[in-house]
Amino acid sequence: MADTTHDIQQYKKLVEDAKSAEKITPAAAENLICWLTEPKYSDYVDGIVEHIDQAQWKQLDDVFWTVIPFGTGGRRGRMYPFGSNAINARTMGESAQGLADYVKEVKPKGPWKFAIAYDTRHRSREFAELCAGIMVANGFEVYFIDDYRSTPELSYLIRYKNCDCGIMVTASHNPPSDNAVKAYWSTGAQLIPPHDSAVIAKVDQVDEITVADFEQALADKKIHIVTEETDKAFLNEHLKQSFDGPRDLKVIYSPLHGVGEVNVRTLLEKVGFESLEIYEPHREPNGDFPNVPGHSSNPENVAIFDAIIEHAQGNGSELILATDPDCDRLGAAAPVTTDPAGPWATFNGNQLGVLLGDFVMEKRKAAGTLSSENYIVTTLVTSLMLKRACDAYGIGCKYENLVGFKWICSVMDEVGPENFIFGTEESHGYLVGQYCRDKDGAVACMLMAQLAAEVKAKGISLHQHMDQLYSKYGLHCERLINIQMEGSDGMKRMEKLMKTFRSDPPKSLGGLDIVSVRDYSVLERKMADGSVEKIEGPVGNLLIFETNVEGNYVAARPSGTEPKVKFYMFTYVPKDELTDLAAQKKQLQERLDGYGADMQKFADSIT
Repeated sequence: MADTTHDIQQYKKLVEDAKSAEKITPAAAENLICWLTEPKYSDYVDGIVEHIDQAQWKQLDDVFWTVIPFGTGGRRGRMYPFGSNAINARTMGESAQGLADYVKEVKPKGPWKFAIAYDTRHRSREFAELCAGIMVANGFEVYFIDDYRSTPELSYLIRYKNCDCGIMVTASHNPPSDNAVKAYWSTGAQLIPPHDSAVIAKVDQVDEITVADFEQALADKKIHIVTEETDKAFLNEHLKQSFDGPRDLKVIYSPLHGVGEVNVRTLLEKVGFESLEIYEPHREPNGDFPNVPGHSSNPENVAIFDAIIEHAQGNGSELILATDPDCDRLGAAAPVTTDPAGPWATFNGNQLGVLLGDFVMEKRKAAGTLSSENYIVTTLVTSLMLKRACDAYGIGCKYENLVGFKWICSVMDEVGPENFIFGTEESHGYLVGQYCRDKDGAVACMLMAQLAAEVKAKGISLHQHMDQLYSKYGLHCERLINIQMEGSDGMKRMEKLMKTFRSDPPKSLGGLDIVSVRDYSVLERKMADGSVEKIEGPVGNLLIFETNVEGNYVAARPSGTEPKVKFYMFTYVPKDELTDLAAQKKQLQERLDGYGADMQKFADSIT
C-alpha cells in the first residue's frame, strides 16, 4: 500500500508548476493529478512521488499524456510501473475488469466463460494470472493455457470452449519494452463495433478491480489449465488445412524468441517435412529478443533474415520461415534460383499473400472443391494482385476492408464462413479454414512449405514462381514506409499531417499526377479540380491518393497499435503491357523510391 504521509497538495502544486513551465503537457498533468489523488490509484502514489522528487518530468509526461487506447490490435504500449499511458497492473486490470463488466451487461444471467493465453514477453505470465483472477472474481469460469502459446491458439480456444470472451497477453512484434492485452469476443475475433467502443466505455468507468487468488481459484476448479488439451485439438484443426503433395524440402524455421516452435515444428513434422531445422540463435523464448537485429522480432523486417540466410547458404537449406513472438505473422525467404548456395531474397507481405492465396485456389481447383461461391478477404491496403487472381479463378474477393484482421474475420462471419477459403493483409497475416478468427503463422508456415516443395518438384524456385504469377496477373510492386511520431507531440504531428493531407494534399507523387484522394473518414473522393463525389466503403482514418496511371496509388493512415503514420505504396503494369519483366520491375522500384521520397518530404514540411 502507498505511504499516506505524503503531502499530496504539495505534489499537486509541483505538477501544476511543471505544467506552467511546459515541462509536462496539460493532459499529462490532469492524468497525473488523478493518479495522485484518487483512492483507486493509491498503490502507485509512492512511485509517482519519487519521480516528482527527482524531477523526472519527461518520463512522467510520456506515461501520463493520454489514456492508453484500444487500437486495431487491442490495448498496447510500453510497460511502466504506473501511468495511464503505460501497460501496468492497473491498466491491464482495468482492461480485464471492463471486459468482464461489459459481458455481464449484455449477458446478465450467465453463465460466463473466459479464455486466456500469453506469450514470451516480460510480465506476460504475471498479467495473464492477474486477468484470470479478475475474471474469476467476477463469476467467470476460466480456461487458461499455461505455457507460451500463439495468439491464434487463443482465438481457437475461445471457439473450442464456447467462451464469452478472451484475452491474449502479447504485444505481437512490438519492441521488448512493450506488452498488451488483445481482447476477443465470443466469435474468437478481436473486438469490433459495437463491442469495442462499449468495452472502452466500461474500462473508462472502472473504479474498483476485484481479483481472486489464482491458486485458490485453481483449487476450487474455477480456473482450468487446458494447455495439452488445446494443443491437441488445435493441431487437428491445422491438419485439416493440409494439402497432399511433395515434401522433399530442407526448411529452417525461426520463432524469433517467441512462442511459435510448439505449433510450427509439430505441424510441419506431422505433415511430412522431415528435414526441419529450428534456428538455434532465435530458439530460446526470451522477451528481450536478444539475437534479433535491433531486438525487433518482426518478420516484416528483412534484417532478421540476414544471418539465417548466410547459415542456409552453407548447409543447403531451401526455405526460411519466421514467425513473430505470438506466432500470428509469417515471414519467408528463399533462393532466387534453384541453387541454395546462390543469392537469396525475402518476400514482402503482399507477395506472400499472393503466393499462398493462389496456391490455395490452385489446389482446391485441382481437387474440385473451388466454386464461384468461394471467396477471399483482403484489405484496402493489400495488393490488388490477389483480387485479379480471384477474378481469374472465378471466385469473389472482398477487399474493401479497413486494416486489421478483425475486419477480415468480420466479413467471414457476415458473408458465411463455409465459403471462405483464405484471408490476408499486407502486414504478413494469413488464415485458411474456419477454426479460428485471427491470422495464424503456423498454418501459413505449413502452406508455404508445401508450396515451396511443389515448385521445387517443377524445377523452379519460389521467386521464379512469383515471376510466373506476375506474367499471369500483371506486375505488382508494393512498399511500406513508416514515419515514427513518438510521445504527446507525436500525436499532434500525426493529426496535423492527416489534416493537411485532407485540406491541401500533394499534387504529384513519384512523377505521377494525383488526380483524386479517397477519404474514408467521410466516404468521399475529392478530385484535383475540387469537385467531390461520394464513395462506398468502411469508415476509418484512411486516405488513398490516386494517380493518373491505373493501379498506381499511395494510402496513408495512422497506425492503430504504434506511434507512427504508415504509407502503403502500390505500382502496377497490366499483364498485356509486360515486355521485359526485369526492366519493368526496376522501373516500378524507382517509382516506389519516388513515392517514398515525396511522401517523406511532404510530411517533413508539415511536421
